[in-house]
Amino acid sequence: MKYFITYSLISIFFFSITTLFYGCKDTINQADVDAVVIPDKDVSYQSHIQPVMLLKCAFSGCHDDQTRAAGLSFTNFYNTVEDMTVVVPNEPQNSRLIWVVEGISGGSPMPPAGYPNMTINQIKGFRTWVGEGAKNN
Repeated sequence: MKYFITYSLISIFFFSITTLFYGCKDTINQADVDAVVIPDKDVSYQSHIQPVMLLKCAFSGCHDDQTRAAGLSFTNFYNTVEDMTVVVPNEPQNSRLIWVVEGISGGSPMPPAGYPNMTINQIKGFRTWVGEGAKNN
């Protein structure tokens, strides 16, 4: 009986640790992000824009909170809209973010070579999100 209780407790402990380890997914998978289809209207920052930003813009050495390439961080909504020339709500044609992701800025395209490119759907989704007011939704 003593061995049964000991082995049961050990089994429960390892099961709990394994479940916790595999249940905590703190990485963003490119295939998962690219599989999400951003709709033509009612674009959600939290569901559609932020996952793309975290995977393709706000990684270490670029537009994260520590590096802030070009003085910009895209780690959350407030950082993304902080510079009013980067995201101009309702005016994608005047938003530097749209110029850069669409490759019409005249500068280096974003993301730079060697990093995962945005899909056409993601680029259109960013334009739609800004055109719909760049809401934190």
